Amino acid sequence: MDTAAKAIILEQSGKNQGYRDADIRGFWPEGGVCLPGSPDVLESGVCMKAVCKRVAVEGVDVIFSRDAGRYVCDYTYYLSLHHGKGCAALIHVPPLWRGLPASLLGRALKVVIQEMLEEVGKPKHKAQFEENSTMVLPAKGN
Repeated sequence: MDTAAKAIILEQSGKNQGYRDADIRGFWPEGGVCLPGSPDVLESGVCMKAVCKRVAVEGVDVIFSRDAGRYVCDYTYYLSLHHGKGCAALIHVPPLWRGLPASLLGRALKVVIQEMLEEVGKPKHKAQFEENSTMVLPAKGN
C-alpha cells in the first residue's frame, strides 16, 4: 500500500474544470465543468498546509494536497466551496487496515478537526467563517 493510501489527505482547493469521468450513476458535468462561468479554482478558508504542519499523531501521516482528482470528491468540494464562500473542508480518509485500526484513525481525525477549528478561530478567518456559517440552536424545551 503506498503512503498516500495510508494517509489522511487535507485538500486546499477545488477545481471547476477537467471532469472527464462519469460517476457510478453515469452523471458527468456538462462539458466537464462544475459551474460554468465560475472561477477555475476555489480555495478553502482553512489553511490546510498550516493544519498539516501542526498535526502530529504517531502512526498516521497527514498530507496537504491541492488536487482532489476531478471526480466526485473534487466536484462536491468545489460546489461546497462555492456555496459556502470558502467555508468548507475536504478530508480524504484512508481505509482501515491492520496498521491503521479505527481507534487510531478516529484519534487522528479528531486531532485534525480540532486543528482546523483552531485555524478557523484565528482572527484572520473568524469573520469569514462567522458570516458564512449556519448556527444551530437547540429546540426550546430540550
